[in-house]
Amino acid sequence: MIKLTKLNNSIFYINPHQIERIDERPDTVVTMLSQNQYIVKEKIDEINRQIIEYRKKLSFGSQE
Repeated sequence: MIKLTKLNNSIFYINPHQIERIDERPDTVVTMLSQNQYIVKEKIDEINRQIIEYRKKLSFGSQE
């Protein structure tokens, strides 16, 4: 799971495998496969960094 922040400063976690797309218009909007949308404070670059770190952790665990 990755940690994101809504515009009202509440923190929540999402499964990055369920993300369909991320748009900046100018707020960052994360659209899930279910079509639910979340407007978050993080920019696309930060979300991508978190997804990469999450996937690195998953692949590390599979090599044991």
